[in-house]
Amino acid sequence: MPLRPFPPAALPMALLLAFGPCAAATASAAAPMTLADYLALEGPAPTARFSYGSAASQYAELFLPSGAGPFPVAVLVHGGCWTSRFGGITQLRNMAGALAARGIAVWNVEYRRSDEAGGGYPGTYQDMHAALALLGQQAARHRLDLERLVAVGHSAGGQLVQWMAGRARIPATSPLYAGSAPPVPVRAVVSLGGLADLRAQAPLIKASCGRDTAELAGLPGPERPDVFADTNAAELVPNGSRTWLVTGERDTISPPRVAHDYAARARQAGDAAEVVILPGASHYDEVAASSPAWPRVLDVIERALGLARP
Repeated sequence: MPLRPFPPAALPMALLLAFGPCAAATASAAAPMTLADYLALEGPAPTARFSYGSAASQYAELFLPSGAGPFPVAVLVHGGCWTSRFGGITQLRNMAGALAARGIAVWNVEYRRSDEAGGGYPGTYQDMHAALALLGQQAARHRLDLERLVAVGHSAGGQLVQWMAGRARIPATSPLYAGSAPPVPVRAVVSLGGLADLRAQAPLIKASCGRDTAELAGLPGPERPDVFADTNAAELVPNGSRTWLVTGERDTISPPRVAHDYAARARQAGDAAEVVILPGASHYDEVAASSPAWPRVLDVIERALGLARP
């Protein structure tokens, strides 16, 4: 399938890269994006919206490219420290529009967060199951090629997409069990500043997001003594997935060491994992199509889908 030109927001950096390393270095020296910059991100309206539950936050947005398809698919899961305080699905429309302009269909997922009724454990994870199941139901109608699928998550969303890849390893006794072969398997993952190792990174998650383990993994009990057995992506390996851990050089929410630590653990278990550090980028540059870091992020997503850049 032919790939479309760079979206307008990415053109400045594309031109800089074409003119050589000096110009690209100038772009990489741009001031890193702030939380305020991130919250101001916006993008086009979706092609359609689908509810996968009765709660206000249980829905997904579909962005379809022009053309006949079938289209490769990027499942986007926003961050926000697992709470409703720091934006979410609206900001990821910026990325969704840019991906659709490249011929990639986007399934942009909203979900119940830890400060919403039914969110946290187990609701947030069950929302991921339901959103993926609905994607499977809509695929044929909208010419979506689920054999070419990548799950892309930012920050807390990085934890959720990395968890998606290991769903088949969840114990059958868990409320999160979706069968030994969940519908719509996730084999390729791009984690953008993800915080996926809930056990090892608990102090960082508390410092960066103010979240306690109980909010994200529930409380232990006689039938579930280890709350990480079904929630911690780092313990659901090996699962046959390939993960790209993409992190801004200046990311202070999920510093580069987090990506390197997770990649080492995944590789030791037998899965494929690659770390990509974005020069001069913050936690928020990772998801902005207007950021100098975007061409690198786009390259990783397209490689994860098996698409060759022109």
